[in-house]
Amino acid sequence: MASTNIRQQKLEQQRQIMEQKMKLKRQTSSMIQATEIPGHRALRPLSSSSSREFYCYDGPLQFTRTHPGTDTSDYGSGYPDRSSQEEEEDDDDDDDDIANEFTDHQILRTSYNFVDYIRNRESGLRGVKTFEEHYSSRHILTHDMFKEYPISLNNMNKVFCSQWLSDRQIVFGTKCNKLLVYDIHTQSLDHIPTISSRNAATEPEDHQSGIHFLQMNPSRSLLVTGATHSHQLAVYQLPTLDPIAIAENGHKDWVFDAVWLDDEFFVSGSRDSKLGLWHVSEQTRAFTNLPEYGSIKPVRMKDCKNAQKIRSLAFNKQRRELACLSLNGYIHVWNMENFKQSLSRRLPSSQENVCLAVKEDGTLYAIGCRSYTLLLDSRTLQPIRKILARYSGCGIRSASFQGNTLTIGTGIGMLMFYDLKANRYLESSINASRTVVLKTSRGFVFPDEEFADQGFHQMKYTPAIYTHCYDFSSTRLFAAGGPLPASMFGNYAGIWQ
Repeated sequence: MASTNIRQQKLEQQRQIMEQKMKLKRQTSSMIQATEIPGHRALRPLSSSSSREFYCYDGPLQFTRTHPGTDTSDYGSGYPDRSSQEEEEDDDDDDDDIANEFTDHQILRTSYNFVDYIRNRESGLRGVKTFEEHYSSRHILTHDMFKEYPISLNNMNKVFCSQWLSDRQIVFGTKCNKLLVYDIHTQSLDHIPTISSRNAATEPEDHQSGIHFLQMNPSRSLLVTGATHSHQLAVYQLPTLDPIAIAENGHKDWVFDAVWLDDEFFVSGSRDSKLGLWHVSEQTRAFTNLPEYGSIKPVRMKDCKNAQKIRSLAFNKQRRELACLSLNGYIHVWNMENFKQSLSRRLPSSQENVCLAVKEDGTLYAIGCRSYTLLLDSRTLQPIRKILARYSGCGIRSASFQGNTLTIGTGIGMLMFYDLKANRYLESSINASRTVVLKTSRGFVFPDEEFADQGFHQMKYTPAIYTHCYDFSSTRLFAAGGPLPASMFGNYAGIWQ
């Protein structure tokens, strides 16, 4: 009888302690504190300040909200520690009562807030925490968090290509042969002079068709893009964008695309239906006698069989293959170990096949056509899915993979997003009845006299999205382009963030 009364008194004391803690918890502001997950041992405390302790774990983190004065030693076991062996040998029913009383007030949850992880890193947590690389962009898209910030390009004509140089700078090329760098912080545009060969005076004027491509090597130390004359290529040093070489004596017609194989070799594709292999040596990189620059010649030039005008290239790093898209409706694969063509296959449609992208794991190719996006198996080049555009005849002008999301730029000022796992367009988490679509602003357009006479200014105009690219964090999207008709002059550029 006496022992029963003692147990009841102790139980009542523990309940009073818990009530005091919960009362104090409600009265004070909460803070985030890392706690140990069952099955993952805490290695050691890293710091302690104002009753805050941060631990490094050998497993994932779970976060609890506690007040500054709360002793968290009770939280690990589920009930307060006993002070003597007798108390540990009490009836299991009493322990269960206390444990249940305690867990009723526990608030355990996993944090999905980037700020929590950054705070822990600043506090000295050594455990490396990772998240899916493209989770951020997908979350922002499905929760309608992207907002457009238009960029004024004045009288530039049609942006064809773009890349993020850093978290604050974007480089892009235009149809009017301008190479520009936009600074997000200062909202300023810097013009980068294009370069030409020493025999520029003998080059015909029709070889200036604009800058259609720009690509950085894997180490982000070099940039290859179009030169003053579109059948030549220019190589710039990064991050300074100083010209170091011009690639000449290779192609006879406009170069539409180029891709890097590694830090020194790149391949170019042209309207002359040829592929060029180029090498930027250490000696070429070391040439710093500005404003002069060196000259490189192709290591090898090869005809692409069954191709008429190569339009786009994509290097499959996993398979060590180069995919080429030609305007006559063929896709071609080259083995880059020996630089030989291994396969060509005719596409279901030969109309406006203008863009090509490869998935990061090398399993899929995406080809933008007039009214749909075609997905091909990279092993066989067989079509496995035809993604119909939600707007008939909109024309797919750009495409890129972000994990399991395919971003599609159209000819009517819309960006669409396709979920490869669900096999449908990405749906909004805010409104499940609609898909995620980013509609661009008008941009700037200057119709010629023929369009003006036909009353074009009264028609609804939307720009074509010729290029788009995500920043390194996948939380910002740059999109740019201009009027779809070749005779129209104008531009569009904007950042979605």
